Amino acid sequence: MKERVQRIFRHLSPTPEALVLVNSIEPHLDQSFFYVFDCPSGLFEGSAAIALPDGSLHVSTSQLEEESALQAAKHDPHLDIHLVKTADDRKKWLQKMLPAKGHIGLNFHELTHEDFLSVSGAVPALAWVDASVAVRKARRVKDAAEVERIREAGRIGSVVAGEIPSLLKLGITESELASEIEYRMMRTGASGRSFQTIVGFGAHGAEPHYSPGATPLEPGMSMVCDFGAFFRRYASDITRSFRFGPTDPELKKVHETVERAQQAAFDAVKAGTPGKEVHLAAQRVIDASPWKGRFTHGVGHSIGLAVHDGYGMGDSTEDPLEVGMAITIEPGIYLPGRGGVRIEDDVLVTASGCEILTTAKRGYIEVPA
Repeated sequence: MKERVQRIFRHLSPTPEALVLVNSIEPHLDQSFFYVFDCPSGLFEGSAAIALPDGSLHVSTSQLEEESALQAAKHDPHLDIHLVKTADDRKKWLQKMLPAKGHIGLNFHELTHEDFLSVSGAVPALAWVDASVAVRKARRVKDAAEVERIREAGRIGSVVAGEIPSLLKLGITESELASEIEYRMMRTGASGRSFQTIVGFGAHGAEPHYSPGATPLEPGMSMVCDFGAFFRRYASDITRSFRFGPTDPELKKVHETVERAQQAAFDAVKAGTPGKEVHLAAQRVIDASPWKGRFTHGVGHSIGLAVHDGYGMGDSTEDPLEVGMAITIEPGIYLPGRGGVRIEDDVLVTASGCEILTTAKRGYIEVPA
């Protein structure tokens, strides 16, 4: 993990003496801890990582997860594991590992106030600097190992997306379909869902972040299914929209419009392009249709250790795309009271454009009722 640590420090100016990443208890775990400490299992609640500019890394762990940490350390000569049993032990470890004076980076974006008081109280003479932006910028560009995990998470999501039409039966509820999607992701190799699965039938499809409920599937309903898999801590995020017959001519045209908008966004992805240009490429297609103004969110975001991994693409995003970024492309049209269509895929930014990592069919699919 030496290169990942050094990548963070390249974004820090002036360079601090060290960077400290601290976990509280789930769900308040800093995913950047797992960026520098590549351990595929374990929660590491209460653990901390001290990263140094030379790329070396020191990780504290409880006895509960010591074995997982030691197994990870076998593959990394730049990593040292330290067993910390009590809060007082952690304080003494911080005092031993950190200089008595100087500047230390903290990931303020994820650090709880309680942990800040604990760390700063252990070495009160130090000056603390916010390293959040540097951490997020480092995580944007994925290395080869990260790409392969995202690729596998995308494969899992694609397989399950292709199975959804066979699951659409009269009377199945949104919650039942969501549960089946999650079960099939796990059966296909996921280590978990990357976020709460969204299944919205009928008018609920017009709510981009709808939570599935007890609504049963009835003839004449369209639906939006948005879900993702974790594979060894890395996320995928895919959305497909379907119709449970009979056909609604307008919603079929909506689907075709969203598909064209997504293709326009794919075509706009290129290293060096500001994120807003990808969004605007999709927006122009939708604004030229009868549904202008019904595209109500950014066209995508980065994915990685988190499903929203620190970079979003809206109409004001100036930060350029970089080779190695993993992002979603997800235009949608939402018609309140009727339903919606969203199509989402994961892509890898390349020197010449993008590689689409999710492969389930994107076209209009209607299942006979």
